[in-house]
Amino acid sequence: MQRNSRYQGWIIGVAIGYLALIILIPASNVVIQALSGGLGGLATAYSNPEFLHALGLTLAIALLVLPINIVFGLSAAWVIARHRFPGRTFLITLLDLPFSISPVVVGLMMVLLYGNRGWLGGFFQAISIQIIFAWPGMILATAFTTLPFIAKEVIPVLEEIGTEQEEAARTLGANEWQIFWRVTLPNLRWGLLYGIILTNARALGEFGAVSVVSGNIAHKTQTLSLYVEDAYKQYQTQAAFAAALLLALLGLLTLVVQEWVTQHNNRTTEKNAE
Repeated sequence: MQRNSRYQGWIIGVAIGYLALIILIPASNVVIQALSGGLGGLATAYSNPEFLHALGLTLAIALLVLPINIVFGLSAAWVIARHRFPGRTFLITLLDLPFSISPVVVGLMMVLLYGNRGWLGGFFQAISIQIIFAWPGMILATAFTTLPFIAKEVIPVLEEIGTEQEEAARTLGANEWQIFWRVTLPNLRWGLLYGIILTNARALGEFGAVSVVSGNIAHKTQTLSLYVEDAYKQYQTQAAFAAALLLALLGLLTLVVQEWVTQHNNRTTEKNAE
């Protein structure tokens, strides 16, 4: 018994040490570096016009990507969960593609497709629409990297609730839109909210794909994560770590909201079971 307790203590110690090495110590260093110039230095970093533009662009891209992925995620989840058709497994595999492809490769794909010499670049150039090195390309890249989250969260919920309530509403004369808005969507609300939280978190912190398609142009196509890299390369240490601290706080807020959603969903499920 004592031997097992000793092994358990060693395992817990190794786990805590590992987490401290890769999470606690780096996170503490970010806070220390961000506050190295005091609160005045932090306020100066946060009032920098380049920082404010990068923050605004990051939030704008996240807000634009969310409705795109909500519509796509709900549509894909509905098709996959409610229908059996040839190619269904292939479609599910495609949803996992953004998880398996490097974001840098995603950015290169966008450049090859929408760049001036890309397959579609000439068409968009002819109608005076710039995709690469502009915000449309950044939105496309971010939308691709965040593509699976909502669909992956909604599909299991749709499969779990089944079709009984929808069939009952259809029998009572409801059309498909009424069934979706009044029956299906309320049952999906927690899974959908969970997917939205994950999508938003990934959109705010996306770096690889956006760095390729944006060109990282200050005051134009520089997001907050790109601003961190650029400031650090220019030896603006506190500015870089101040921006990194804000990104970390946004991530922490996401985790708090995610945990609240999970706990609330669990309590709702237990209450309904009673």
